[in-house]
Amino acid sequence: MLGGLALAAGAVGAAGTFMRKKNQMGKKERRAKDNPASVWARPGMTVTFRAELMPGRDREHRTASVKKLLPSGRVLLHEIEGEHGQGEFDPIN
Repeated sequence: MLGGLALAAGAVGAAGTFMRKKNQMGKKERRAKDNPASVWARPGMTVTFRAELMPGRDREHRTASVKKLLPSGRVLLHEIEGEHGQGEFDPIN
């Protein structure tokens, strides 16, 4: 009888620890989503395509403004159609 009680107490303790750890992991993910510092572009921001992607065009012809940041991290631009990723642009100074 005492062994069964000890086994049940151990199971309850393990379940409690599992639930606490699961809640902490969810908070970290929420903090990452809510942190705007980790976003590389914002709507209205000006970005410039790398010269290798648009050879023969001046910097002003390779520049566009961000219309929308997608959940995938890619952006939609006002002047140029399609989705574009961070690697397609010159680094931000």
